[in-house]
Amino acid sequence: MSSQVRLRLLPRARCMFDEPVQVKVAGLRSRQMVTLRARSTDEKGVVFSSSATFRADGSGQIDLERDPSLGGTYTGVEPMGLLWSMKPDTLHKDFRKTKSLNPYVVKISVHDQEKEEGGRMLAEETNERLLIGDGVIRRTVREGNIRGALFTPPGEGPFPAVLDLYTFSGGLSEKRASLLAGRGFVVLTVALYGNIDRARNIKEIHLDYLEEAVEFLKKQYKVGSKGVGVISLSKSGDLALSMASYLQGVEAVVWINGCSANTLLPLYYKKSQILPPLMIDLSKLIPTESEAFNTKKVLNDPCAEENEETLIPVERAEGRFLFVASEDDLNWDSKAYVDMMVERLQRNGKDNFESVCYPGAGHCLEPPYGPYCPSGFHGVVGGPVLLGGEAWSHAAAEVHLWKKIQEFFRTHLSCDAGLKLNSRSKYHDVREMSNS
Repeated sequence: MSSQVRLRLLPRARCMFDEPVQVKVAGLRSRQMVTLRARSTDEKGVVFSSSATFRADGSGQIDLERDPSLGGTYTGVEPMGLLWSMKPDTLHKDFRKTKSLNPYVVKISVHDQEKEEGGRMLAEETNERLLIGDGVIRRTVREGNIRGALFTPPGEGPFPAVLDLYTFSGGLSEKRASLLAGRGFVVLTVALYGNIDRARNIKEIHLDYLEEAVEFLKKQYKVGSKGVGVISLSKSGDLALSMASYLQGVEAVVWINGCSANTLLPLYYKKSQILPPLMIDLSKLIPTESEAFNTKKVLNDPCAEENEETLIPVERAEGRFLFVASEDDLNWDSKAYVDMMVERLQRNGKDNFESVCYPGAGHCLEPPYGPYCPSGFHGVVGGPVLLGGEAWSHAAAEVHLWKKIQEFFRTHLSCDAGLKLNSRSKYHDVREMSNS
């Protein structure tokens, strides 16, 4: 490496996962052409990488907030382009970062484009991107039927409470929950089907389990909201709708790229089936040249007469809804499902909702600045599927939505500022149980 070339990550190289960094290079020759590269490995061992070519200015400096990429995995002025344009080294792999205690590590390097093939490395820095912030307490939860993790923000509170239903194939994901806790929410993330080990063999879903999670969350130290918020994605979207429609204490729901009907598995409450499942028709899978399937139309039509009983009665809900649809979602027809729910609510004289649609975004809208993944493995299909979207539009949607989610919950989760917190001894008990 060249001792003259300096690569800086500002304001610091160690930051939260959802925070941007400014990448600057100094000490290059005037107008020198270089390639910047980013590389990381996810929890499954899949390597993700990106590259962008730049020309230094007259003083030998590059600033990604000012200077355009001239080629590589993205082009133009994109300050965080090296992160969101990273691609997997194996086809149809989606990015997996689900554990909150381990940081997401990205190696960023500068290479001389004018030297030998591959480019001599001139400088390198490590961007350590944290999922759990200073003072956030993580506690493993195995109480009653609940299996999950609880995240409590620093400070006295009181704070609004959120139940996060984001999982991978029934397994637990802590990323979104831990980041929301750092933004001032008490967040419980749970495995959708309770016992993670039996998720593959599940035959039905019981709303009682999610009701138990709501009641557990409402009782937590520092929680000041009278009810809870629920945030969901994909299959968990219809469960969030059912929670709002059938359970007490659900004040606000963020529904992201889900369905307006109960999908795939029958839904039970108090030992009785309340909603039959909307099933899929695998003959509607559309093969593509990439060998990943387009599954956008694979679900049966929930508005067809024979499927009407699968529709979730969202008009029963008293809480607020934020419907989020990616217009290029190739996994489900999310925008059509939003339109169905809006029409149903309006027909019943309800205005307790807002919606936002993102052109060019794909199915998996997550906290910002992770790699964009256009395809991934689907457990029901048993193979790779297209998730849709275009990298730049998807990345921009994630930045906008992340702020929108926080604003929505802060607005609609009423928090009692006069709440008297529980005894200090309980505070010490929680801290002792923390894994952070």
